[in-house]
Amino acid sequence: MKCVIAIADRAASVSLKLLVALNVLFFLSFLAVLLFAAGKAHAEVPTCTGADMLSALQKNDPATYRKIEAEAAATPNGKGLLWKLEKPGEKPSFLFGTMHMTDPRVTTLPPEAQKAYDAAGTIVIETTDVLDKQKMMVAMLKEPDLMMFTDSTTLASLLSPDDAAAMNTALDARGIPPATVAKMKPWMLSAMMALPACELARQSGGAPVLDVRLAEGAKASGKPVEGLETAEGQLRAMASLPLAFHMKGLVDTLKLGDKVNDINETMIVLYQRGDTGMFWPLFRAAMPDQQDDPAGYAAFEETMITSRNKVMVEHAEPILAKGNVFMAVGALHLPGPEGLVEDFRKAGYTVTPVGL
Repeated sequence: MKCVIAIADRAASVSLKLLVALNVLFFLSFLAVLLFAAGKAHAEVPTCTGADMLSALQKNDPATYRKIEAEAAATPNGKGLLWKLEKPGEKPSFLFGTMHMTDPRVTTLPPEAQKAYDAAGTIVIETTDVLDKQKMMVAMLKEPDLMMFTDSTTLASLLSPDDAAAMNTALDARGIPPATVAKMKPWMLSAMMALPACELARQSGGAPVLDVRLAEGAKASGKPVEGLETAEGQLRAMASLPLAFHMKGLVDTLKLGDKVNDINETMIVLYQRGDTGMFWPLFRAAMPDQQDDPAGYAAFEETMITSRNKVMVEHAEPILAKGNVFMAVGALHLPGPEGLVEDFRKAGYTVTPVGL
């Protein structure tokens, strides 16, 4: 346990959950990077760093590691990235969990997923809004208050002097002038700061995250690409949560500093293994309950994961009815009793893991 806490500071309990959960916010992280790229040129991509928290824990605290393994094993549908969807009268389709990153370990599909993707007639991602940047920005400018404070409010005005100074120091360390993000909504900045510097640089330099790579590859092959959500819908959901919750998450994320590298490295390792059910047990082990915000995070999980899962299933059904679909969404949407795998079963599909 000491190993994990050394990597993930006790004061950052909410931010750790946000860092993991922000990986389900495809459009939000994409837009934050786009805004960052518009105001900063990158000479070269910094080297990626970060330690695998799981390996360190397994070596230094095997008892806690076994406890995490047991909790992950008890998570419904917590193992596997590729799932076959079958329903009488429909050609089989596939559900695949992604990470919204450019890391080559993520963007290289497992063989079974590559085969399903190549054979699919239709590709589905969370939102197709990211495929036309000009159209996307025009749409978002119709509701600027989803991204920016449109009154006299600034991020610094919502923080104590000490927290404002800490925020500016953290921004300076990432090469981001505080003045350029002063009016940015906290969830926008959190999405940006949740990424390692190497990933931020790759994305802002034009490298596509896995979801975009899949969509662009499909379009190049003449295959239709469908979306399950709109960009506005994702941002409205985020904006519906209490501002105080977002501000605390932002401050704690900034305070983590380089530790975000360890968190992201660990997530990539778990993703490669298909251990989607281990994300939450591992990070809960690093978070003392007494310093957590269970009510705030419960609202976040309900709004940004559980409710969106149900919308995704509803919007996916008429597309799946055509058959032979490859649907790619954030891997954290898949596991759990309220995850997509279980939701599709409730909708009448036979859902089975592929490659396990």
